Order: sequence, then structure tokens, then C-alpha cells
Amino acid sequence: MNGDQKMEDQKITLTVDNMSCGHCSGMVQKTLAAINGISDISVDLEAKKASFSIQEEALVDQAIDAVTKAGYPAALK
Repeated sequence: MNGDQKMEDQKITLTVDNMSCGHCSGMVQKTLAAINGISDISVDLEAKKASFSIQEEALVDQAIDAVTKAGYPAALK
């Protein structure tokens, strides 16, 4: 693999607790969008989960930490 090739995006799904309204899901979306390297974000309020694409495995822990610190405990589904 040369330096010009991109790693295939990996789809990640987190369970997210404490989401109870549209504002909550919006905050989770905004928190994830602020992390460079995360794309294709989808937050499902009813299912209490967030899905997104990453290119670096290390971003999973960063996303979990950021969403949890925002007040919405998250874990890898």
C-alpha cells in the first residue's frame, strides 16, 4: 500500500444513553461532527444509538470519550 491510498471507511455504531429529545440527539451529532476524521453521522433518538464512519481505529475511543463527556454515556455496540 502506498501513501496515496486511503483506508476503507469503517462504520461504527455506539449505544448512547440519556438522549431524551431532539436537542439531545443534536448535541450528540454536533459532538461527533467536531471530531476530525468522523463522517456520515446518523443519530437515532428512539434507538438511542449513533452511527458514523471513520478511517482511523483510534477515533472510536475519542468519539466515545467526547459523547460521554457531553453528558451522554456511550459505548461500542
